[in-house]
Amino acid sequence: MEYRRLGTSTLTVSEIGLGSWLTYGGGVTRETAAACIDRAFALGINFVDTANVYGRGAAEELLGELLEPRPRDSYVLATKLYFPMGDGDRGLSRAQVLKQVDASLRRLRTDYVDVYQCHRYDADTPLDETMAALTEVVRAGKVRYVGVSEWSAGQIAAAQVLPDVEHFVSSQPQYSLLWRVPERAVIPLCVREGISQVVWSPLAQGVLTGKYRPGEPPPADSRARSNAMGWAMGRFLTDEVFEAVDRLRPIAADAGLSPAQLALAWVLREPNVASALVGASRPEQLDENAAASGVALDPAMLDAIDAALAGLVVQPG
Repeated sequence: MEYRRLGTSTLTVSEIGLGSWLTYGGGVTRETAAACIDRAFALGINFVDTANVYGRGAAEELLGELLEPRPRDSYVLATKLYFPMGDGDRGLSRAQVLKQVDASLRRLRTDYVDVYQCHRYDADTPLDETMAALTEVVRAGKVRYVGVSEWSAGQIAAAQVLPDVEHFVSSQPQYSLLWRVPERAVIPLCVREGISQVVWSPLAQGVLTGKYRPGEPPPADSRARSNAMGWAMGRFLTDEVFEAVDRLRPIAADAGLSPAQLALAWVLREPNVASALVGASRPEQLDENAAASGVALDPAMLDAIDAALAGLVVQPG
């Protein structure tokens, strides 16, 4: 496993990180989650990402239970706030930042999180209120650094110029071979601002593993067949996408890689990406994914990948 610095922070994160959306706290059993976390640490994965809304707190609770026995300085822990948590709790107001960080810390069984992320932009709260509140929890020692998820370049830039506040060290967009939107504006801005990307869905929710084939139903044990984990995959589950992924197979094979490893290595080719988050529902998936760390794709391979995907358009979800 290789590691990269997270923006201007002092944090060093593994190139492959462990996400918990749709999996831990509901998508898989506790035993499976524990086995995945054990395997992740054994492989050198030190970055764990979650959010208060995942399982309405269940993912944080499970991670808190499973991570508590480990030395706190042996992993980098990130969580998020914004989405509704019940009883009118939502957004990025000062009251919500203060309330939700304490609730997350209780569930995670820790005194601090390394990165506290705004899960979306809150147009109903003044930006300076949000940034002042994030600064408050950093200076109280509850959070080390702050970041965002799925903010536009303009929104990030507006926060970065505010005076006397903590500034972002990370951005968490969706980014993959099938979804390259961050390249247009977010990544160039973040390069200038010293903000790293921590990308979610680098395997397009499993489609880039090559397990789905044109004209065939999804495998019985796949995410697409799971009510708990497959509900957000619709835009990727088309024969056009499957055919494009099939065109990547020989490119991966020529490089001695699996399709998943090719997809992860492609994301990590971007220097501004600090970590690619994967959601493992079986420990062996992490063995395959972790092997993508440190893989270099030469220019000819990158050209071949672009040619294989030329003309493919995936609609926003």
